[in-house]
Amino acid sequence: MAAKHRLAVLGVGNMGEALVRGIVRAGALAPEQITAFDIDVSRVAALSEELGVIPAGSNTEAAATSEYVLLAVKPATIDSLAKEIAAALTPDHTLVSIAAGVPLRRIQSALGESRPALVRVMPNTPALVGEGMFAVTAPGVSAERVEMLNSLLSSIGRVVEVGEEMMDAVTGLSGSGPAFVYLMIEALADGGVASGLPRSVAHQLAVQTVAGSAKMVQETGQHPGVLKDAVASPGGTTIAGLAELERAGFRGAVLSAVRAAAARSRELSGGD
Repeated sequence: MAAKHRLAVLGVGNMGEALVRGIVRAGALAPEQITAFDIDVSRVAALSEELGVIPAGSNTEAAATSEYVLLAVKPATIDSLAKEIAAALTPDHTLVSIAAGVPLRRIQSALGESRPALVRVMPNTPALVGEGMFAVTAPGVSAERVEMLNSLLSSIGRVVEVGEEMMDAVTGLSGSGPAFVYLMIEALADGGVASGLPRSVAHQLAVQTVAGSAKMVQETGQHPGVLKDAVASPGGTTIAGLAELERAGFRGAVLSAVRAAAARSRELSGGD
């Protein structure tokens, strides 16, 4: 994002804070280019003291001073927040929502006659360590603005552009997915402990195994099934473990978890 641009972050809960920290750590924006507001003023004060971001006195003040406005609040409060800042927004503003399950039409309805450019983003928490996954939908928004936003987001992860009709599925997969992976890491470590490993060793082995396996898929470009088969020797230990996972319905359970999360997102959005 060019030096002249400013970002307002409205809400610095877990995800808002993760994004601010990731952006500053990556050097995508200088701290003084970011203005933040949260009803919990202590959170903003802590970020300001630690990182140097600019605290605002209200949501409206933050929005009025920034071309890009990030709505990082809970879905239940999106409507009231949009109404609160509507008068401060112009067509030169780009309003970016990361609220799960909240369609752009709902935000526009809350804004009334205000007509900023509207963008919906589904992030995930690994953005805090520069490994986020962002799905962006920006119908009718200029290529220049989308490119600017994508450039900012890609500094702390990877970006894919999708139609808004895909956002519930994205929420179920990459939005909720980190929690599913964390559960798998925990289960792998527990398995190690059950097999006789010290907890600290089992944890280290599980974490690096998952991280390394993901990097193998990403960097080789090979299908996960091909890489899986390369590990599974005939009659060996890995195929014995894989057979147990299949018996327990592991593959179907993960698929069902993603579908359940996507369905919940759809319910929140008021979709079918």
